[in-house]
Amino acid sequence: MRSPALIVATLLAAITLSGCGTVREWVGIRLLYDRAPPPAQVVKDLSYVAGSDNPKHRLDLYLPEGGGWPVLIFVHGGGWTAGDKGLEVSRADVYGNIGRFYADHGIGAAIINYRLQPEVGWRQQVDDVAQAVAFVRAEIAGYGGDPEAIFLAGHSAGAQLSTYTALDPEPLGDHDLGPDVLCGVIPVSGVGFDLADPGTYELGAERAYYEERFGDEDPTDSWMDEASAIRHASPAAPPFLLVHGAHEWPALVHQNRLLHEALTALGVPSELVLAKQSHESMVLALAHENKVPSAALLRFIRGSNC
Repeated sequence: MRSPALIVATLLAAITLSGCGTVREWVGIRLLYDRAPPPAQVVKDLSYVAGSDNPKHRLDLYLPEGGGWPVLIFVHGGGWTAGDKGLEVSRADVYGNIGRFYADHGIGAAIINYRLQPEVGWRQQVDDVAQAVAFVRAEIAGYGGDPEAIFLAGHSAGAQLSTYTALDPEPLGDHDLGPDVLCGVIPVSGVGFDLADPGTYELGAERAYYEERFGDEDPTDSWMDEASAIRHASPAAPPFLLVHGAHEWPALVHQNRLLHEALTALGVPSELVLAKQSHESMVLALAHENKVPSAALLRFIRGSNC
């Protein structure tokens, strides 16, 4: 019989590596999945791109009671090639539970899809995130939310896409928005913030993995700088809350420290929070009462000056 830790790892690998599919063993999910109560309102499959019938241009809203509440936009992970807002693992709706959890705590949530590689490149994925932000900014007041209190979060690859969207002025600028449209950015177990950093590869990151996703068949190494969100960090950046597991891959830990230190040097408010969760279980802890990741997000959002 396998240990509970091994069962958890087997189950939760589906969240990051496959992004979809049926998992037969359910014990691990039962240990970590804390189903949040239903919110006052759920609105599913809203298109955030005018005229698009692509299901990857859809988002789900989880809305609390009352009005004037802040909004959390969440971008799923999946290695830039997989994942979906409707992911279920052993009947546990992983991302839907994030939406319910924050709505139950008085924070609206928009759980988004975005187009996946190789059908599109990383720049198009960033633009999808920016378009989702623009849509929420324009429409959320009609549902009771505060368009001046938008937070952008993501897990793993979603953390990289969220960070790039927030730091590079062009993606949001293409939609007539500035960096001040975001009250805060919350990368969770993020990777690939500085793809040109040699120390990251010395710590075990695979250059070929990132080159496949960001290289665009460029024979030079210019993709390393072009796809690195850290290159766009400036004093105008919104506040950041970086969350990762203390025992995640050394290269991931290093990347989070690089971004945190770069932001801090520029005078941008940045907090780095370590949790006990693994890379895969982190996404479940975001919606688990009294876990470090969920507590950190709630404190960050509620403590904002927006």
